[in-house]
Amino acid sequence: MLENFETQFIDFIQSEMQQDLAHDLNHVLRVVKTAKALCQSEAAKLEVVVPAAYLHDCFSFPKNHPNRSQSSTIAAEKALLFLERIEYPTKYHEEIEHAIIAHSFSANIKPKTIEAQIVQDSDRLDALGAIGIARCIQVSASLGVSLYHSGDPFCRHREPNDKLNTIDHFYTKLFRLPESMRTQSAKVEADKRVNFMKDYLQQLGVEIGS
Repeated sequence: MLENFETQFIDFIQSEMQQDLAHDLNHVLRVVKTAKALCQSEAAKLEVVVPAAYLHDCFSFPKNHPNRSQSSTIAAEKALLFLERIEYPTKYHEEIEHAIIAHSFSANIKPKTIEAQIVQDSDRLDALGAIGIARCIQVSASLGVSLYHSGDPFCRHREPNDKLNTIDHFYTKLFRLPESMRTQSAKVEADKRVNFMKDYLQQLGVEIGS
């Protein structure tokens, strides 16, 4: 069944999502790929997870927008209207809506189902590892944020401030993501990706002499 809908999901996302450097179609496709893998590990319903993963960013306010925390609720509303239009089975709509709303970090809503947990975990995993480093730099650069603090790049003697320094975002948020993972499979993968990021910082320290 799902295969018949996936092309429509992709077409909708391409036409509707407000793309930025870190939230584009490739981000969505990575989240879907991760979500499908977690579904197998956690024995969850693909019929809920896959549409929610595809549609989770069909609407999003810019990162520094004051209403950023409302993005996932608006996205869920848009997604449901679309699912009704393409006649996706209504028995899954409520669970899909919840999974989309709960995926957002800024919304701070606890996922109530394993499917919602998987969508949230998959989105957060995409903020870690090699792709996470690249996305962090992309977003910060678009906001005019420096790469690192020249006097204390790794926040050894100061409080991190990711509004001023990109690397500080590793300490304010990214390194804390593994403990927020809901599924065991995602926790294992998150730890692997964070270890890679720590290796990156070690190499960065060598190159900048800190």
